[in-house]
Amino acid sequence: MAERSKERKSFAEDMNFYKFFWIFFIGCFAGFVGETIWCLATLYHFESRAGVIYGPFNPVYGFGALIVIICMYKLRYMHDLWIFLCSMIIGSVFEYMCSLFQELTFSTISWEYSNTQLNLHGRTNIMFAFMWGVLGIIWVKDVFPCLSRLIEKIPNRIGVVLTWILLIFMLLNMGISALAVKRQTDRKNNMNNIDVVSQFLDKYFTDDFLAKIYPNMTTIPKKDGE
Repeated sequence: MAERSKERKSFAEDMNFYKFFWIFFIGCFAGFVGETIWCLATLYHFESRAGVIYGPFNPVYGFGALIVIICMYKLRYMHDLWIFLCSMIIGSVFEYMCSLFQELTFSTISWEYSNTQLNLHGRTNIMFAFMWGVLGIIWVKDVFPCLSRLIEKIPNRIGVVLTWILLIFMLLNMGISALAVKRQTDRKNNMNNIDVVSQFLDKYFTDDFLAKIYPNMTTIPKKDGE
């Protein structure tokens, strides 16, 4: 009986590596969909909101969903007000750090809120902090419990194999996307490297190609002496 009960356990039971990955992966897709709908509703046109070159995924939302649930999982039974406040802080700090990381690593920015009220260095503001809080309540209280049960219903063998396939895909996707964006910055700063990797990136990931994927991304000009 003990062996049978072990066989029935889901590959993604509780909060393990597999569950974490699926939260991240679904968050990547859901974030892309949400951003696209937001763009259609506010700007009245379709615009790419992808965070990677291949596929409808935005890793910022994937990591955001994962960080919020990791931080809030043990606090999920708290009053909604506390979940709202904690999610607001976690989301705002995360958004700020993503913006800072992008600027320091790639010399690019994808969002800038300097002209909005109560912003912090243009990287986040009170309106989006409030939205992080609301999304945190919905995510922790309603969406995650249902999503967790659905993930655990995936057959074990299929779930394990599919997890590793998608993990490798996302790692390669994020890797090539990061290299392409970094190379674009180098091109704009007249750093004409002639190594094989740079030539490959220049050929297949041109400025026009990347502009279609990242229409809101701007490059920070390199200062003299840097």
